[in-house]
Amino acid sequence: MTTSTATRPTATATSTAAEREELVRAHLPLVGHLVREMLGRLPSHVSREDLVSAGMAALAGAARSFDPGRGIPFGSFATTRIRGALLDELRGLDWASRSVRTRARRVESTQQELTASLGRTPTQPELAAALGVGVDELKTIDDDVQRAVVLSLQGFTAGTAEDLVPERAAGPADLILHRERIGYLHHAVAALPDRLRKVVTAYFFDERPMNDIAEELGVTESRISQLRAEALVLLRDGLNNHLDPELLAAPGGKGCVARRREAYYEQIAAQGGLNARLAITNPLGMPRG
Repeated sequence: MTTSTATRPTATATSTAAEREELVRAHLPLVGHLVREMLGRLPSHVSREDLVSAGMAALAGAARSFDPGRGIPFGSFATTRIRGALLDELRGLDWASRSVRTRARRVESTQQELTASLGRTPTQPELAAALGVGVDELKTIDDDVQRAVVLSLQGFTAGTAEDLVPERAAGPADLILHRERIGYLHHAVAALPDRLRKVVTAYFFDERPMNDIAEELGVTESRISQLRAEALVLLRDGLNNHLDPELLAAPGGKGCVARRREAYYEQIAAQGGLNARLAITNPLGMPRG
């Protein structure tokens, strides 16, 4: 259990495609069980088919990334992934329409392309021009996306998705996975470039307004918004690189941007192994005081 993710063999190195397919087949009833468990407390407008689709995708992803070397049974590992996918599906229903999510993905994709071609983060006018929209419309999309990110980072309050999920005592394997993810998030934030780390810490954890952060750093609010978006993309890719490699976008060449990303991934790993990640929380998964 002390081997770090960076050096641990991948699922593809320890299992064949046939074995992964068998894992999925054997655990198909698990998806139906978890969906039925959740549907009992959901509003009638929530689509069972959408939840089943999200759960099946999570089961397949769990089979691809499962590492028997962790000593965690696949059923427990897959349950955690499936429950997370179902909650993500409910969050999507909570915060935005399908059209808003589609526009958000288009903005993110365009921003990554411009960053690769320019060798820097594009300005708001540059991004708006590439998308063929006005700066005001781009800001509206960004506001919707940031609301979703805040929900994702801070969790839901009463009356939202998590309250609809039947309570279940987490087993030891669930708690270890949960604590490992929290540890990776802390290490990913700590490994961010200095200015990006300051923006993330001030905005999401200290809940300071953007104009206050902008004044402290001597830049405009628009620049803080750009830095925040850049940091969130790095955090997402950094966590996926270590926890869900199959979710990483295809590598974008060998330029300076790609090298910086690889260096960032290495810096996350250098923060410490599994013991260091688990040390951030107590055995119940709560932050250590």
